[in-house]
Amino acid sequence: MKSTQTLLLIKQVKIDYPSQDGQGQVTAVKDLNLSLKQGEIGCLLGASGCGKSTILRAICGFEPIRKGEILLRNQVVSSTTVHVPPSERRVGMVFQDFALFPHLNALDNVAFGLQHLRAPQRVALATEWLKRVGLADKARAYPYELSGGQQQRIALARAMAPEPDLILLDEPFSSLDIEFRERLAGDMREILKNNHVTALLVTHDQFEAFAIADQIGVMAEGKVIQWDTPYELYHQPTNRYVADFIGRGVFVKGIVQAGGKVNIELGELVLDRDHTSEVGKEIDVLLRADDIQHDDASPMQAEVVRKTFRGADFLYTLKLTSGTEIFAFVPSHHDHAVGEKIGIHLVADHVVTFNQD
Repeated sequence: MKSTQTLLLIKQVKIDYPSQDGQGQVTAVKDLNLSLKQGEIGCLLGASGCGKSTILRAICGFEPIRKGEILLRNQVVSSTTVHVPPSERRVGMVFQDFALFPHLNALDNVAFGLQHLRAPQRVALATEWLKRVGLADKARAYPYELSGGQQQRIALARAMAPEPDLILLDEPFSSLDIEFRERLAGDMREILKNNHVTALLVTHDQFEAFAIADQIGVMAEGKVIQWDTPYELYHQPTNRYVADFIGRGVFVKGIVQAGGKVNIELGELVLDRDHTSEVGKEIDVLLRADDIQHDDASPMQAEVVRKTFRGADFLYTLKLTSGTEIFAFVPSHHDHAVGEKIGIHLVADHVVTFNQD
């Protein structure tokens, strides 16, 4: 039976830094709340400077908090009056640069955190974790002999070997080639899930977040704006910021019609049943790249303004008759020139809208 125990609980946490001029405080994290169940993989997703790495340091115990509480397994480990030392929190960390010891081979790197065990036990457990991350054949290899993805797995095995309650990952894919990140995120998810590890990572890349996480918190200005499943974030964003941040899309103007519909430049869409705007009201409709389909037979035309080759497809930026620009994913064998007009039609079956106020 799957455990529903909450392993990590963060309640109304605030973290301040001294300002550069020394005359006051700068708030890095404010009123932050989230919870992570045993066995779940969570992710804090946001732009640089939003406070996500600061939260990781606070969970580890490296950063004091000014308000609120951090609990691990229902025990308060950080508050304004409690501060459990990092060594007593049973939290493992995988750093952005992996922080492997260059003078130690893979086996010894993994065994480094097992000093409390006798040598034969250390070797046996480190060997077992190398097997679990698929690198048993690299036990004697040094970090410089390993690829970036292999180094990442060694760092993960080292963090997991002492069997902490929680693993934290700070931008774990940022130093790797961009074309491999999503696949490696999937590989890491499989390793974490197969070993029943609870983890929280931070990243600025939504594709990494979607590939690895069960729950994602979109952060901005020190707050988690929405903590939800990837599916809900994409299809039910709580506000414009989340809608704009998740997925590649644009807002277009729409007029609410009778019968629960909205009319936009590209056609008519069915609104959600709980939509409350009155007939004739102007609203903003979110169109993402997968809502637009290339169709040579369509009478509706759009001009190719920009295009980005992504391998299996192009991401086209298209200009409509009104001058509004939208995005569309188009299979890569449809290689149209910038300035060319192509046929498109609307295929959106889920409509995200916001009132203009």
